[in-house]
Amino acid sequence: MEDPVKTKTLLDLKTVVSDPSLISFTTTSLQSETALTCQTLIGADKYVIRLNPRNPTQRDQHKMGADLVAPHPKSNILALKGGASIQVYNFDIGSRLKSFKMTENVVYMKWLDISTLALVTTNGVYHCTMDAESIPELVFQRLPQLEGYNIINYRADANKNWLMLQGSMVDPATQRLVGAIQVYNVSKKKSQFLPGHAGMFIQGQLMGKQVQSNLMVMAVNNKLLINELDVDAPAKMMQDIRFLDDKDVPIAMEYSTRFGLIFVISAMGLLSAYDIGDAALVLMSKVSPSLIFSTISEETENGVIGINQQGQVLSITVNPNTLVPFITQKLKNVPLAVRIASRANLTGTEELFTEQFEAAFAAQNYQEAARVVASSPGGALRTAQTIQRFKAAAPIPGQALPIMQYLALLLDKGKLNERESLELLIPVMQQGHKEMVQKWMQEGKISASEELGNFLRQYDIQLALIIYLQSKSHEKVAQIYCELGEYENVIKYCKSNNYKAPYTELLRGVCQINPAGSEQFCKLLYDNAPEGPLIDIGEAMEILFQFDLIKELTGVMVGVLAKNEPTQAKLQTRYLEILLLKRPDVANALFEKRLFTEYDQAYIAHCCEKAGLYNRALEHYDALPDILRCIVFTNKMTMEFVTSYIHDVSEQRDVAIGTACLKQLTKNKANLPLCVEVCKKCTGVIDPKEMITILEQGGMVEAVYLYLQGVAATIEDKELVFRFIQSAVKTGQIKDVERVVRESKWYDPKEVKDLLKESKIEPTALMIVCDRYGYVDELVKYLYHNNLHKAIERYVTGFNAKATPVVVGTLLDVEANEEFINSLLGLVKNECPIDQLVEECERRNRLRILQPFLEARVSEDGNTDPACHSALAKIYVETNTNADQFLTDNQFYDSLVVGKFCEKRDPRRAVICYRRGKCDQEMIQLTNNNSLFKEQAKYLVERRDKDLWAQVLNEENPNRRAVIDQVTSSALPACKNPNEVSDTVKAFVSANLPNELIELLEVIMLRKSDFSSNRNLQNLLLITAIKAGSNRVKDYIQRLDNYDGIEVAKFALSSGLNEEAFEMYKKFDHHKEAIGVLLDQIDDVERAYDYAVAVNTKECWSLVAKGQLDRGMVEKSIDSYLRAEDPNNYHEVISAARDSNLYGALVKYLKMARVLKEQLIDSELVYAYAKIDALAEIEEFISQSNQADLDGIGERCFDEQMYNAARILFNHIGNYARLASTLVCLGQYQGAVDAARKAQSIRTWKEVCFACVDAHQFRLAQMCGVNIVVQADELEELVQYYTDRGRFEEVISLLEYAMRLERTHMGMFTELGILYSRFKPEKLMEHIKLFHSKINIAKMLTVCEQNLQWSELCVLYCHYDEYDSAATKMMEHIDAWNHAQFKDIIQKVTNMEIFYRAIDVYLKQHPTLLCDLLSVMAPRIDNTRVVSQLRRSGMIALIKPYLLFVQSSTKPEIPEVNEAVNDLYLEEEDVDSLRASIENYPTFDQLGLSRRLEAHPLLRMRRLATWLYTKNKRFAHAVELAKKDQMYQDAMVATAESGDKDVAEELLRFFAMEIEEKDRASCFAACLYTCYEILPPDVVMEVAWIANLRDYAMPYFVNSTKEYVNKVNNLSAELTAMKEQKAKEAEEEAAAKPMENEVITPMMGMSTSGITSMPPQMMMATPPPGYVPTPGGYVPTPSPPYYGQNAMQPGIPPASPFYPH
Repeated sequence: MEDPVKTKTLLDLKTVVSDPSLISFTTTSLQSETALTCQTLIGADKYVIRLNPRNPTQRDQHKMGADLVAPHPKSNILALKGGASIQVYNFDIGSRLKSFKMTENVVYMKWLDISTLALVTTNGVYHCTMDAESIPELVFQRLPQLEGYNIINYRADANKNWLMLQGSMVDPATQRLVGAIQVYNVSKKKSQFLPGHAGMFIQGQLMGKQVQSNLMVMAVNNKLLINELDVDAPAKMMQDIRFLDDKDVPIAMEYSTRFGLIFVISAMGLLSAYDIGDAALVLMSKVSPSLIFSTISEETENGVIGINQQGQVLSITVNPNTLVPFITQKLKNVPLAVRIASRANLTGTEELFTEQFEAAFAAQNYQEAARVVASSPGGALRTAQTIQRFKAAAPIPGQALPIMQYLALLLDKGKLNERESLELLIPVMQQGHKEMVQKWMQEGKISASEELGNFLRQYDIQLALIIYLQSKSHEKVAQIYCELGEYENVIKYCKSNNYKAPYTELLRGVCQINPAGSEQFCKLLYDNAPEGPLIDIGEAMEILFQFDLIKELTGVMVGVLAKNEPTQAKLQTRYLEILLLKRPDVANALFEKRLFTEYDQAYIAHCCEKAGLYNRALEHYDALPDILRCIVFTNKMTMEFVTSYIHDVSEQRDVAIGTACLKQLTKNKANLPLCVEVCKKCTGVIDPKEMITILEQGGMVEAVYLYLQGVAATIEDKELVFRFIQSAVKTGQIKDVERVVRESKWYDPKEVKDLLKESKIEPTALMIVCDRYGYVDELVKYLYHNNLHKAIERYVTGFNAKATPVVVGTLLDVEANEEFINSLLGLVKNECPIDQLVEECERRNRLRILQPFLEARVSEDGNTDPACHSALAKIYVETNTNADQFLTDNQFYDSLVVGKFCEKRDPRRAVICYRRGKCDQEMIQLTNNNSLFKEQAKYLVERRDKDLWAQVLNEENPNRRAVIDQVTSSALPACKNPNEVSDTVKAFVSANLPNELIELLEVIMLRKSDFSSNRNLQNLLLITAIKAGSNRVKDYIQRLDNYDGIEVAKFALSSGLNEEAFEMYKKFDHHKEAIGVLLDQIDDVERAYDYAVAVNTKECWSLVAKGQLDRGMVEKSIDSYLRAEDPNNYHEVISAARDSNLYGALVKYLKMARVLKEQLIDSELVYAYAKIDALAEIEEFISQSNQADLDGIGERCFDEQMYNAARILFNHIGNYARLASTLVCLGQYQGAVDAARKAQSIRTWKEVCFACVDAHQFRLAQMCGVNIVVQADELEELVQYYTDRGRFEEVISLLEYAMRLERTHMGMFTELGILYSRFKPEKLMEHIKLFHSKINIAKMLTVCEQNLQWSELCVLYCHYDEYDSAATKMMEHIDAWNHAQFKDIIQKVTNMEIFYRAIDVYLKQHPTLLCDLLSVMAPRIDNTRVVSQLRRSGMIALIKPYLLFVQSSTKPEIPEVNEAVNDLYLEEEDVDSLRASIENYPTFDQLGLSRRLEAHPLLRMRRLATWLYTKNKRFAHAVELAKKDQMYQDAMVATAESGDKDVAEELLRFFAMEIEEKDRASCFAACLYTCYEILPPDVVMEVAWIANLRDYAMPYFVNSTKEYVNKVNNLSAELTAMKEQKAKEAEEEAAAKPMENEVITPMMGMSTSGITSMPPQMMMATPPPGYVPTPGGYVPTPSPPYYGQNAMQPGIPPASPFYPH
């Protein structure tokens, strides 16, 4: 028998620590199955290593020393003790959580839970929580008896009320290990000492207990003690602890919750396991060769993890597959095996539980049988068959019904399954005890199913909803939510469960039960963002229409169709059709808002017409007949609509339609106002002439004037307007004529003028026309000749005073009286435009007629109008009346106008006018024409206009010389105004007349005058001379002394007179400028040097130095700069010296220039030192205070390969990155690595690393590489650099070394995996398994696939949760296939097609394993498809075990599976199994099987066919088949079940007359017995008489006669006593009903946690007299059929000669 205890070494700590002596209890701590710490030495440094025993590669090491270490059981947290200090670090976040000091020495630390750290000191025990403010609190003091003991463990119960401190020591006398235990109760604050070695607190269930207890288990004096805590009557158990050696003692104790086993481990490595229920010894096994000093319970495997003195981390587990066989076969303890199997839910032990169940059930110990069923592993016995057996079991008087006992115990144990829940709730709800159901549901003891929900729905819809939700009966949930009106919950539920609900049917149901909610529900279904509508809105619309929910339909569709898209055309059409049919008013409102435009216009137009909405029909119709048919219903439409419609249709579609509509309207005289409005509206769209013609043809002549009256002002047709004026004139509508001629411009004014003159009507309209179109002269002549003088006055005063000049001119033409003209002018006064009036009179040479009028305006009105005064000036000049005085003094006349008037009459007076008015051009022209050059010169000097000067001094002016002479000789010498002189000189300058200007200026300057010393004029003379290139400039320089020497010198320079400029600078002592001229213009450095020597100023030396520098005389320039002591131009000096490589001279200059304290100067000085290789001077310089950019200079030195200088600079400034680069160039690789370590720059590490690789310094390269690989972004480049140079081993070694460091990341593990894949594939699988959580799986997948590493690829897919791909690859590549692994993977795939592909693969490659595969795929595959797939392959027999499993476990039944099983049985000719299959699983094509069985050669198979035909009510066929095979009993049974008298009669005649005579009597009698209920007595009598079988029919006649007699007697008695016995019958009827007792009593054998009360019918173990028990209560006992004195059981013939067997 295989030992159930399995021991496996998870880890060898000797491979982790540097010295095996470091493996001890004090240096090694095990706090959980994933948290182990040990301490080691790396060099001289102490390290703490945290390990995961389950995954040894998952480790972290920290450089620190500690006396004690306690790793947190879950997180990456360490509690450390060093001296008196306790510190708690969280290494995930890199922070210290807690730090404090203890006043007592801490000897032991342990985490009690994830937030409490226990500290055991020499005197007491403290607890410290991880709260920020908490401090260690003393829990209890250590007892004196523990002194000298080493603390090895500390435990607490779940509530931390009971605490246990464990210690051990070696007895000096006996040298044996002794132990001590202190137990402390927190609530009672009491301690107890026990001489025990190990102990713990457990939550476990003792035998005889229904609930778990808080237990204290200890190993004391080689006894196992189990004590129940915190109860009044605690249970106690004791068991001897067995050892293989008397000197052995227990040292550790752990507990397996799953198996309920207490593990006791001895000092010699012996493990003993004891059952928690009765402390029975279960297992003993040697698990370790040396002492195990630390243990922890293993939750993953339900075992123990321990560390022994050899450094082995052991996993000690129990094999669940061999544990029960071991107990039953070796220990022969079946109850213990059952108990453990039930507790651990061990599969494969079903037979054991079945035996227990059958034994208890046979003994009618229903309570025990129920207990066995409840504890069966996986509920294997909790089946429908078990329920039926309990229901069918005979009740025991005084006890509850067996089924109730069974359900009550299951309820106490936990949750009922679906069938059990239904069986329990049916009677409870029928009795109205809903509160009990609610209580059980709240306690989670009811399993939900759709069937249960259907039942509860009859009683309480909310309870049903809860059940449906729990059972995920999506359709039912949706229906319930709809009934409750919770429509949002419908959609939320369906979405959350990915259920495609039949929303259309749900909406239909809502419309039936809650019409008001249909709108909300429909909107929710349609507005399903973001997935889109859940219902076809067209179907929804039809449903709402069917239920006449138009209001709700409108609420939905307005929102749906709001976008008005072309795709909604059909929806819009149908929706509008419905509205026009049901609610035309709503449709009209929608048309009004124009919400929809995409519907079928023609169809909706027809619908509108049918609904009486003629206006909407017109809007939609296109055909003219349709339009004319609707337009006549003007009484149903507004005038505004009709006019707008005809206007719009004419404008937008066809004018012919509008005219046709207007014609149609004129047929009804009542439409005259409408026709007028139509014409007005359509003006501009339809030709008004055509409309007038239509009106006239329709007999509506009076409408023409009304139409034209309204539109005449807007018509742009002259003919129409003229026709209106004509009509208005003829009708006397003068006001309309005036209005039209005033407002309209669309008429021929001449034609209208002539019409009005001919009509002789009141002249206002004529005045308007003539005034507008310039016929004033004709108007005046017409009025004057017709003696309408008042009308003329009214015209100029009331219509247009501005036309007075024309009126006066016309009157002058017709020789009107001057008195009338003056009176007319007197009326208008200042309103008359005088300039035009003067023009009119002047043109007729009648200007003097206006003198009185003009003088009156000036004197009376104070008129200042230039035209008025100019006219008076002309009159005075013309009459020579005081003209000169008027021209000189008057301020208002127009000088230009009057001057022009005077030119020919008197030029002198014209000069006066032009000078007054500054009429430049006229003045120049006048003086030129009349040779008045003196006047012109004087005017030019006084005028001071540069443009005018430019015009006169233009060389093209033939009179220029004459004017210049007059200016020089007379005008300018006589001038006293300096500004006039200045402007004149400027004019000469601007005219570019230098000689004339010099001449002019010499006259002014060299001759004594007021302006001789004028500075500006002296400047001007010099500048002009310079410009003219005169050789007299030097003379002017010496003779003049009041000019701007500097400015003039600049001008001389700009004019190329360098020597003259030098003389001026020298004259005015401007040495700097003088040297500048010598250097820049004359380009004579020697003269400049001599001049500098002469003046000897620093400023001059600086300029000379700059000149020398510019000319490449660098050394002389530097010397001059040193004389000047000028460091300012250091940029150029440095550049020039650099270009000339004169660094020695530059050093002198830069030393002088350091006074500026500029960075560049110091920097260049360092660089100059470097260039002359003065390394000592560099070190001395940089050691002193300086401003140099040492970093930049170092870079320059590095770039120019001056590596020694660069090394000095980089080392001084601490630029270790560049120092490393420099050392690399110098070949000093070790120094480069040291510099890179100081630089801590990835770029530097890479540079040094790559250089070391190229130099084959791989040790140094690795030192650099470990600092690079921790950076994920740099890793790939590093690996590529190595691999490009073929250094595969080195890069793999680098990554393997780096993985042992702290700063690991996913990229490192991934790149190492890629390298393994390419160069060391044998290591790849182990790498993937160890580090799959740290690998970039997506990247590794690509690499493995490229390298054809299929097994590794499948493992990666599994860890990536890509089970579909893993399964596919495993099927495609046989070398990657593993059956056990494939089974695990196939259960997790999401693509169902993979299942069926896997079946095909297994059929071809692993047919014997197919059933095993199907067993794991069973819950998810379509068994119908599987059967079909196997049938096609012809290998369905391979999966027979699987088919049997599916057939027995799947509900509802699958017809294809049943048929496949039946086919296999048929092929195997296994009749019994085939019949059992048909009986138990009837869902298949039974008639098809019957036909196949009917032709089978085996008789038993044909009998099955008969039986099947009978089951399917093919009785005639069944009887014929049975008769054919002489299976007469089968024929009788089929006939009896048919109930068909004809079939029975035929069979009876067959037995009596056609079979062999020896069998007739027996078959005849048996047929009478079997078919008693359906054989008529007359037929029996006839056949018996014919066949001479009367004796065999006699029992039949006796029994039937008795029945008839009883029936007659009963009927007679009932008829006779009917009225008298009503009351009695009522009482008997009441008495016949089961008694209902409303008192609810507790069920026998049930705890208060289960069924607390039941209906009384369920509680009665003994039924009332005359009743039998049923699942729903008790019902009256049915009466058996009576067969005479010897009552017979149906189907069992009596033992008599007449009924032979």
